[in-house]
Amino acid sequence: MKLMKSLAVMGAALMMPMLANADEQAAERLTHLLEPLKTYSADFDQQILDGSGQRLQEARGHIWLSRPGQFRWEVEAPYRQVVVSDGQNVFLHDPDLEQVTIQPLDTRVTHTPALLLSGKASALTENYDVSRQQQGTTETFTLLPKSPDTLFEDLKLTFRSEALRGLQMSDSTGQRTAIAFSDVEANAPIESSRFDFQVPEGADVIQETY
Repeated sequence: MKLMKSLAVMGAALMMPMLANADEQAAERLTHLLEPLKTYSADFDQQILDGSGQRLQEARGHIWLSRPGQFRWEVEAPYRQVVVSDGQNVFLHDPDLEQVTIQPLDTRVTHTPALLLSGKASALTENYDVSRQQQGTTETFTLLPKSPDTLFEDLKLTFRSEALRGLQMSDSTGQRTAIAFSDVEANAPIESSRFDFQVPEGADVIQETY
């Protein structure tokens, strides 16, 4: 019995450098895929599922990214909503409520997955443990946050033929948000005005600070 325990301990010790090396390779591969991505535009379909897989909500719209820090997320259905980052502030506009919430763009805000993608690729590998799985031309990266100051327990990025095609996150309650991207355009020109936001006349403004 003691011999078996000793062998198990030795095996685990030998595996640790191999796992660390695998994580490093996964992080390097993710950086390789994201670093050249300067702009990104795509349609999206989003589903929110509970812990049992029951669909709670779905939405569709369009996303624009211009790295670093600029971002526009427009939900078209079932209810309109716009989130814009100009690199300094994040604006959340709810037309039905005629309300705009403004937050400064800082590290806590960029821990939300969509805004996180508009940041530097190195921030992902510095702040998250990365692992990778591959099946054919599909690569899935699982990111586990090193800090508890995040809105999710894990984040998965899916690439097909080296193009970002999906994003999925899970929170502490087991709720999952799954986003599929289509009609993807990478590194195509995006007008800078896309990331400007003007508060609509008559809208209530909520200014949040940290």
